[in-house]
Amino acid sequence: MGDVAMAVPVLRALTKQHPTIKITVLSKSFLMPLFADLKNVTFYAAEVDGKHKDFFGIYKLFKELKSLNITAVADLHNVLRSKILRSFFKLAFAEVAFIDKGRKEKRALTQSKNKVFKQLKSTHERYADVFRNLGFKLNLSSPEFPPTKQLSPEIIEITGVKNKKWIGIAPFATYNSKMYPLDLMEQVIAELSKHPIKIMLFGGGKKENELLEDLANKFPNTLNVAGKLKLDQELMLISNLDVMLSMDSGNAHFAAMLGINTITIWGITHPFAGFAPFNQPSENAILPNLEKYPNIPCSVYGNKVCEGYEDVLRSISSKTVIKKVLETLN
Repeated sequence: MGDVAMAVPVLRALTKQHPTIKITVLSKSFLMPLFADLKNVTFYAAEVDGKHKDFFGIYKLFKELKSLNITAVADLHNVLRSKILRSFFKLAFAEVAFIDKGRKEKRALTQSKNKVFKQLKSTHERYADVFRNLGFKLNLSSPEFPPTKQLSPEIIEITGVKNKKWIGIAPFATYNSKMYPLDLMEQVIAELSKHPIKIMLFGGGKKENELLEDLANKFPNTLNVAGKLKLDQELMLISNLDVMLSMDSGNAHFAAMLGINTITIWGITHPFAGFAPFNQPSENAILPNLEKYPNIPCSVYGNKVCEGYEDVLRSISSKTVIKKVLETLN
């Protein structure tokens, strides 16, 4: 979801700088709300577990898309399925461009020996390069964001009316190596809940929801919204936050694409790999002790942990996180 959300500010810039362009976004149906406020952008659902599954399903998808008179294909994913689909379009004489994921540079960044520790091109710029390769000039340096969304009565019934500053906290990630220890996060929530603010806890999955509900019940001014909102409602709520505190995960990108101040906590991954939230200052990334853990990043996505780096996130004190949140809030 994070990779898809990172495309949103790029498409917003593209449609503003090229207002006559018509874009069809192809992705899984549940991600459609991410693109709802983009002008000249329509959404087409890929049923990858249904009629668009396997080679013949992809050909069927191609035939459906071809009827939309598509003249160019921007492959922002560059995996087997998208390679097959774009090949069909190329045979039909459509212009095709695809993302360079910079795999060689990322291997150099994450290797233990002869590590090349430097900032790589952001994923947002890599996406933008795809459209540039199709002939579109595209500048991401002066972004615009949608206005704060008006909360629906259904959301207000859960959150209450906003009469103080709201902080979102999304403490989970795909891999434990990217997740701030829950006992330390509990210390963060405990201290923040003493301030005249409201804390919203975000997450997904039954087990996560139960953990967040337990956390919310422990502290005042704290509400678990996980499992209570659909994605479009969650985005509405996020657009009303004053700060989002997240791991290196999808919620950080949801907040950033809406122009919300986004603070991220990093474990064995690192912003240098290019996955920092859009348009956020580098000081909003809270990093482990890199002197103690010099092999960071061990992995681009967090799926590989260097030996002895299992507790790397414990080198970030809860006081550091609390201080950063309050500084950003004020």
